[in-house]
Amino acid sequence: MTRPTPETLANRATPATVAAAAGASAVAPISPVPATGAGSLVRSLEALGVEVAFGIPGGAILPAYDPLYDSKVRHILVRHEQGAGHAATGYAQATGKVGVCIATSGPGATNLVTPIADAYMDSVPIVAITGQVARPAIGTDAFQEADIQGITLPITKHNFLIQSADEIPQVIAEAFHLAATGRPGPVLVDIPKDVLQAQTTFSWPPTLELPGYRPTLHPHGKQIREAARLIAAAKRPVLYVGGGVLKAGATDGLRKLAEVTGIPVVTTLMALGAFPDSHPQHLGMPGMHGTVPAVYALQKADLLVTLGARFDDRVTGKLDSFAPDAKVVHADIDPAEIGKNRHADVPIVGDARHVIDELIAAVSGTATGAAAYEPWWAQLNDLRQRYPLGYDEPTDGTLAPQYVIERIGELVGPDAVYVAGVGQHQMWASQFIRYEKPGTWLNSGGAGTMGYAVPAAMGAKVGLPDTPVWGIDGDGCFQMTNQELATCALEGIPVKIAVINNGNLGMVRQWQTLFYEGRYSNTELGTHKHRIPDFVKLAEALGCVGLRCESKADVDATIKAAMEINDRPVVIDFTVGKDAMVWPMVAAGTSNDEIMFARDVRPTFDEDDL
Repeated sequence: MTRPTPETLANRATPATVAAAAGASAVAPISPVPATGAGSLVRSLEALGVEVAFGIPGGAILPAYDPLYDSKVRHILVRHEQGAGHAATGYAQATGKVGVCIATSGPGATNLVTPIADAYMDSVPIVAITGQVARPAIGTDAFQEADIQGITLPITKHNFLIQSADEIPQVIAEAFHLAATGRPGPVLVDIPKDVLQAQTTFSWPPTLELPGYRPTLHPHGKQIREAARLIAAAKRPVLYVGGGVLKAGATDGLRKLAEVTGIPVVTTLMALGAFPDSHPQHLGMPGMHGTVPAVYALQKADLLVTLGARFDDRVTGKLDSFAPDAKVVHADIDPAEIGKNRHADVPIVGDARHVIDELIAAVSGTATGAAAYEPWWAQLNDLRQRYPLGYDEPTDGTLAPQYVIERIGELVGPDAVYVAGVGQHQMWASQFIRYEKPGTWLNSGGAGTMGYAVPAAMGAKVGLPDTPVWGIDGDGCFQMTNQELATCALEGIPVKIAVINNGNLGMVRQWQTLFYEGRYSNTELGTHKHRIPDFVKLAEALGCVGLRCESKADVDATIKAAMEINDRPVVIDFTVGKDAMVWPMVAAGTSNDEIMFARDVRPTFDEDDL
């Protein structure tokens, strides 16, 4: 018999670790008591400390809603299952706990596919519970039957089809443990209706059986020493920081590592807030719409110390021309990420918090701070001076969307949570709001899901009721999921949604302008010309306060008016110009060498051209 290693023991699933993963305290043991499968499900959620679940009942899941009626788990009745999934994601991203969403079989379950895929791409811990047709009907094309387990197999960290009511506590506990530990992610639990109706007994805690699931948290010492050796030898290093640093709670360590070594820092779209925007070592966001200094730093580095990031195409541009002279230290808790897109000279498998702490210890005594990289910093600081983020005022007198978002950030401040949709407004929100603290920026980075903002903001506000939560949405995104504002109004969830209304699918229009000779095929939405829908009237119909702002002079007053309303959701229709573009830009499929600072304006690099 093999003796368990300390790593195995540290990761062994226990009721206490499962409860901790769910954000709850371990409950006292419960002796077996009679229950239905549905009752066992709800009692399992209660034992795990679940505070809230977002969902919609239907025939197959209906047995679970009966015991839920008397449960201390708060159920929020959403208007569409996609809203339930994104709300669970927003809740999880804002609180660090596992988010829960519930749907019935067939179309109810398939409506969860998009938010599940979204959570998978962004490594967000959620548990999706779906009803399934009764076991004898599975495979018969029964009414509202869908093989949701098979459908979600590639987009979940794990999924279950429960076959017996006796399994429910164990499977639910395992689902939470899997969702929250290692690399977080979505887990689906599909439960046939007859299993929910069957008689069983409920007891707690269950015994977890997850053979082979042992996430590696602590990095190998030899790899840490090799990484420290490369850091000591580098002349142009960069700390390339991804969302894994936020998920590991490693932001304090990151700051210490940066300051001890003096190495420049770039934070990906998913890592905004991991390192203060105002810190002098922060170069900003790299990638397609990143800052010129951040893109240049990655491209010209001789060493990338990659922490919880995955070399995705939006950061690397054309991969075979990315950072051609850089050696790579790649640290990630998921070994499958290392070497997937870019060869790692020093692969490190481990939790970012432990990796960073051990790197600090390894470089202490040898690091000399920013002085060690004086020529490198001189280049980067020169670029920061010559190519700051900015925008031109529209010449046609329309309102600049960048100005609106900048003023929201300045007036609302760094303590709020900002939740963006996907498109131009998402990029401007990443550029013109200053993120000083972890957990203040939520968005759909990997899947790029339009319609994310309103329900995710709802989930974040439920998790952090005392924190202002602002959604920055586009008029296209907003029309996909705004029905969840009715949920917010009825449930007392006073989010604020700033609709950056340019009358178009803005990012697509920008690409049509640049790459399709201005042939605007099917991107005008009518929210300007026809004012259909009228967002103010729509907001009022959904139980919200609706405001409109069309001029620069009214921006501050409108934002302040929204800030003073806390008993209902608020929607602001910021009617902005349609031709604003997001810059800088690395066009899709091109090299970071081809970054454009503005339209027809390419940065110049005095001594060492890209």
